[in-house]
Amino acid sequence: MVTTTTPAGTGPTTAPASRKRDDTRLALLFILPALIGFTVFLVWPTLRGIYLSFTKFNLLTPPEFNGLDNYIRMVQDPVFWNSMRVTVYYVFVNIVLQTVLALVIAVMMQRLTRRTWLRGAVLTPYLVSNVVAAMVFLWILDYQLGIGNTIIAAIGLDRIAFLSSEAWVIPTIAFINVWRHVGYTALLIFAGLQTIPETLYEAGRMDGASEPRMFRSITVPLLRPVLALVLIITVVGSFQVFDTVAITTRGGPVDASRVLQFYIYDVAFGRFQFGYASAMSVALLIVLVVITFIQYRVSRADTSDLN
Repeated sequence: MVTTTTPAGTGPTTAPASRKRDDTRLALLFILPALIGFTVFLVWPTLRGIYLSFTKFNLLTPPEFNGLDNYIRMVQDPVFWNSMRVTVYYVFVNIVLQTVLALVIAVMMQRLTRRTWLRGAVLTPYLVSNVVAAMVFLWILDYQLGIGNTIIAAIGLDRIAFLSSEAWVIPTIAFINVWRHVGYTALLIFAGLQTIPETLYEAGRMDGASEPRMFRSITVPLLRPVLALVLIITVVGSFQVFDTVAITTRGGPVDASRVLQFYIYDVAFGRFQFGYASAMSVALLIVLVVITFIQYRVSRADTSDLN
């Protein structure tokens, strides 16, 4: 009778390798639907937009390659630069208001109460769509009939043209979006606060540190990675503001609220100049990539002082 022997170590190494291959196939199977959606709805439109940015295209005729003409036109377009300036102004106001309020709300929830219902109430405005929020505030802030101006007039102050004044329109739009997003941002910061050991605050109290001092010396430094993430998310989202402007002001008065996303929409679907609109979209993409990279590097978002 002939017998065969198995080399030592063959059995134990073959089974784990087989299981690893099976796990990889299973993981790819689960990832596949999201990967298809990512490719179809993000990667392909991005590549298509970059291609169209070098063409003259109006939907009625095939794209006609025109080189850098769209980018040259963009650099020489005063409306584009005004839209960029308005967008940067909006982003600054929105980021400052939203980050400060979200930080205050998160710290209050952490230090005073951690009730689940309170977190749900804080998040409620985020469940309202941008369009609905814009329509509600369009009525509330109406110069003649809005309840906001009615209250202002009732206490003896002059009515304010929130959405029809060049000075007030961007802060008002920023306030509307802060109202909707501040709860979500606060919960992100609140989650970051949970990672800070309570023993650090107890040590601070034993040393006689006040709450403001502990906030400056403990909370803010240890929240740096979370705050970096929040700032990256809010800056990218703020540069893409569109719904609120489209519902409330449509870029007025006198282009005072014509943010870049609304100008791109107007050029593409109002004038059917899809090549030029694509060029401005690519420019916005480059700006966001550069800003995100700078934020990531400056804030050292990949490191934590807790380690």
